[in-house]
Amino acid sequence: MNFHAIRAIYMFEMARTWRTVLQSIVTPVISTSLYFVVFGAAIGSRITDIDGVSYGAFIVPGLIMLSLLTQSISNASFGIFFPKFTGTIYELLSAPVSYVEIVISYVGAAATKSIILGLIILATSGLFVPLEVAHPLWMLAFLVLTAVTFSLFGFLLGIWAEGFEKLQLVPFLIITPLIFLGGSFYSVDMLPPFWQTVTLFNPVVYLISGFRWSFYGIADVSVGVSLAMTVFFLALCMGAVWWIFKTGYRLKT
Repeated sequence: MNFHAIRAIYMFEMARTWRTVLQSIVTPVISTSLYFVVFGAAIGSRITDIDGVSYGAFIVPGLIMLSLLTQSISNASFGIFFPKFTGTIYELLSAPVSYVEIVISYVGAAATKSIILGLIILATSGLFVPLEVAHPLWMLAFLVLTAVTFSLFGFLLGIWAEGFEKLQLVPFLIITPLIFLGGSFYSVDMLPPFWQTVTLFNPVVYLISGFRWSFYGIADVSVGVSLAMTVFFLALCMGAVWWIFKTGYRLKT
């Protein structure tokens, strides 16, 4: 394992974050704070508690997941797409660096950025609503696992995309709607029976449900199922990355 190469790529990607800290950190935090103001204060004051948790506190895990998923995909997809766009990807592929080391570097950097952002949003949310974390270790586990999984997905997206339009297509048209319809701002139990069944086909439901359980001990689906679905999606992404580097899909042409 070439740890020098991993560290070099990782530090390069992290340095890009600090150069664009306004866009990478400040903007998502401000956007999430506006959600707290609108949903937590304005709308939340008119909604009764959900399973004994105030509405403002109830939406905290969903808002963190909203930022975590979108930023993980964005950071990882742009990180690998830009070398493709400029042509420097071929220098990287010809260097004495294995595919595993490339993936660890880019995905690790993207996941690190998302985890830092998630923790900042968690701290910021404490300024708006009273927070409690019933299972802090599980909270960190779900946070890290989700960040790595969707950073891998973003890495795949960055390789697949042929232009900036396609790079934004999946996050805006697929991922964001799935997050909003995945129980970020409501409990699945509040839906009619038919829509509860339909919602269970949304994979984001399991992520948000497991993450919310780590805060308040309440969940829309079993925590074991949430964890299993997250690991399953992680395995799918890892398999897809292995196939891409094995075949050279969108890398050698």
